[in-house]
Amino acid sequence: MDSVTWRKAQRSNDQAHECVELAKLHEGIGVRDSQDPDGPKLLLVPAAFRALLADLKQQ
Repeated sequence: MDSVTWRKAQRSNDQAHECVELAKLHEGIGVRDSQDPDGPKLLLVPAAFRALLADLKQQ
């Protein structure tokens, strides 16, 4: 996932250190903490990403 373009999520908050970046990949959606770009990353298939977004919107 090193050569992909990461985009900061619109609702990320630099002040509270709640920063998430997303990357569109052939296999699905990459998710990482923008405060730790070399740290762990998640790869979610599109259905799992949609489920995650739906769950977050309900909170």
